[in-house]
Amino acid sequence: MKLFGVLINDKSNNLNKAMRRSTTLIPVLISILCVAGFITFGQSKGKTTKKSAPVFSQAVYKGDDQIYKDNPLGPDEFYNPILQGCYPDPAITRKGDDYYLVCSSFAMFPGVPIFHSNDLVNWKQIGHVLDRTSQLDVHDTGISAGVYAPGITYNPHNDTFYMITTAFAGGSGNIIVKTKDPLKGWSEPVKQNFNGIDPCIFFDDDGKAYVVHNDAPDKGKELYNGHRVIKIWEYDLEKDNVIPGTDVIIVDGGVDITKKPIWIEAPHIYKKNNRYYLMCAEGGTGGNHSEVIFVSNIPKGPYTPAPGNPILTQRYFPKDRKNKVDWAGHADLVVGPDNKYYGVFLAIRPNEKDRVNAGRETFILPVDWSGEFPVFENGLVPMTPKLKLPQGVQNRTSESGFFPNGNFTITENFTSDKLDYRWIGLRGPREAFIAKVKGGLQINPFATNIKELKPTSTLFHRQQHNAFSFETSMTYTPNSEKDLAGIVCLQNEGSNYVFGVTRVGKDNVLLLERTETIGRGREREIKSTVLASTKVDLIKPIRLQVKVNGDEYQFAYAVEGAEFVNLGGVVSGDILSTNVAGGFTGTLLGLYATSANDALPK
Repeated sequence: MKLFGVLINDKSNNLNKAMRRSTTLIPVLISILCVAGFITFGQSKGKTTKKSAPVFSQAVYKGDDQIYKDNPLGPDEFYNPILQGCYPDPAITRKGDDYYLVCSSFAMFPGVPIFHSNDLVNWKQIGHVLDRTSQLDVHDTGISAGVYAPGITYNPHNDTFYMITTAFAGGSGNIIVKTKDPLKGWSEPVKQNFNGIDPCIFFDDDGKAYVVHNDAPDKGKELYNGHRVIKIWEYDLEKDNVIPGTDVIIVDGGVDITKKPIWIEAPHIYKKNNRYYLMCAEGGTGGNHSEVIFVSNIPKGPYTPAPGNPILTQRYFPKDRKNKVDWAGHADLVVGPDNKYYGVFLAIRPNEKDRVNAGRETFILPVDWSGEFPVFENGLVPMTPKLKLPQGVQNRTSESGFFPNGNFTITENFTSDKLDYRWIGLRGPREAFIAKVKGGLQINPFATNIKELKPTSTLFHRQQHNAFSFETSMTYTPNSEKDLAGIVCLQNEGSNYVFGVTRVGKDNVLLLERTETIGRGREREIKSTVLASTKVDLIKPIRLQVKVNGDEYQFAYAVEGAEFVNLGGVVSGDILSTNVAGGFTGTLLGLYATSANDALPK
């Protein structure tokens, strides 16, 4: 397993400039502890429970967005987005009546969450594609590096699923894995012999395969900042790699290069009526994001843009519109169970201060392809929170086992032998630090704190609403000021809140720490401030809570069955926003423990 490495291209270089990278190895033992296949708790049998290892007996996440209260579902409706929270860059494929969808995961571990549906409305997470450290090495990676923009495609000619992606970590670059059955795990990765990002594989009717991806222009031909191209390669199915010398640039710059379009990316090829359609994102992931379409008579072009581009965007509408959905783009198409086309794509739902704390989410819209080119239905008008169910489909998102939708409550008592796939680690497997014990879930702390570019002993859940509460009950006795356990709200290594218990002298102290990044580039500085602290009695379990309403975050605690008591007043969620802190992820809510604490009250 490679332990170090940096993918060399312009996007990773920008990331490396924005993030401090660590070159400190964690013990290889941590990697070995990852288990393959279905993810289960580490077992406590034979282990000695340390007093400094917290035990979490319960965790409750409760969504409370006003938009769902104002827009109750009718019997023939479902909510959009279909995946709330940080599930960006969706790609989708179909085999018979089975649909599979994957999303970016960056430095989260395991990587590339994968979902299954039979109707495009009701989804179940069936695991992660990259669930072994032999497949994914992100142990020293900034949270917004790691795995980007996966593509998933079913090849009917050999009855095999392919997932291809870019990994900005571990020297991986572009990789491909495959399987006959997504429920039974995926192969070890094959490193691809091309640079660039956002690859996707296309299988033609004659069995030939092609890979399309975003890349830099040829050397010396870059015309402006953000100038990119789309390349296509022929693909060797026996060697599972592109064929050298077959690459062709099929889009230069975007729809109209005279207008200097930026970041043409996320390409997908579809075949309809014996013509080849290339769909791409354009404008960059932000307020100018869009989806555009091109057509050709042969797979390798030339491709001509549609006269009606873009076919999906939210960039033309007032910025202060109510219940705004924005940044729409990075899409993929599939034929639905009603033989109608549908498109999945990313978009955001910012809070009242236009901040993006929940991250980029996965949406779906029907697509009208009755003419020559596809167009997302209602994708060029302000989007609404509800959609009509496809004919014959029942909304089951409120039922157990299906990914929840709208306002919902998730209660985790840590009694099951299998931890839900929604709970994830960062830069390393969660099995390296969790154990099922009599009182609940024990987190055995690493000598790493949340600000370091190393695996952290933190069990994370995505923020999925702009108004929500997240609380836990914890039994814990810190031994020293180096010990801390509690809750963390994390946007990245330099932008987070820590709400936890530590030891100061003879006292157990609960503190709230804000960490923010000030400045950019070489002037960048990470500043941590303890906003408030109080002595606490830990004879009985302590309950910790973060309650959020838009940009306002409040932290509270309760002991011995008492009511919650606020600590630190109302604090801003600004540092937890993608468009303030930078990067590509949404806020992660974590059950956190460390034996390398550096947060102390003055």
